[in-house]
Amino acid sequence: MCNDYEQHIAWAEYCRMMEALALYIPTHQTELDLPQADDIRINDPAPIMRAADDAIEVASMTFGFPPSGPKGGPVFNFRSEGRQFANSRRCLVPASAFFEFTGTKYPKAKHRFTLKEAPFMAIAGLWREAAGNKPPSFTMLTTDPSPDVAPYHNRQVVVLEPENWLAWLNLTKPEGELLRSLPTGSLGVDTVRQERP
Repeated sequence: MCNDYEQHIAWAEYCRMMEALALYIPTHQTELDLPQADDIRINDPAPIMRAADDAIEVASMTFGFPPSGPKGGPVFNFRSEGRQFANSRRCLVPASAFFEFTGTKYPKAKHRFTLKEAPFMAIAGLWREAAGNKPPSFTMLTTDPSPDVAPYHNRQVVVLEPENWLAWLNLTKPEGELLRSLPTGSLGVDTVRQERP
């Protein structure tokens, strides 16, 4: 599952993409709201995109919902199939790439997935308000793997096509139409680290 991704999105690139999609950015937002990171892992702070009136704002939250019980771990991936999200707080997780790992020896092989035909991707997610001493947090939705991801993992995060970003935030299309894997060839993959021999 995706427990590691990177965010190297230049603010000017982000603004161009949002303008091309006719999505509005609040005037108070700057490049400081979209910090760069090589590896964003569970419990790290990271930016998410969420609807705010007639704009899409960037907000910093913790990656992974807090455990629901004393023995559980953070919920960083959330299965999407067969679920309804009309009453959920939906978000987009901006990323330049996500990683999957293969092998049995540490360190495992690390594979970097990028969205072809777009300067960056947005992963479908859910977010929660702060509660008690727990900060605001987010999780990524998962689905069956696309043919691009299947050789590396039996699940994958839901990478939304840019034209569906607003449809996910406002849920103007059925969940089943939005929360699915992309067609073959949509994702590029590079192995950035080999498994230890």
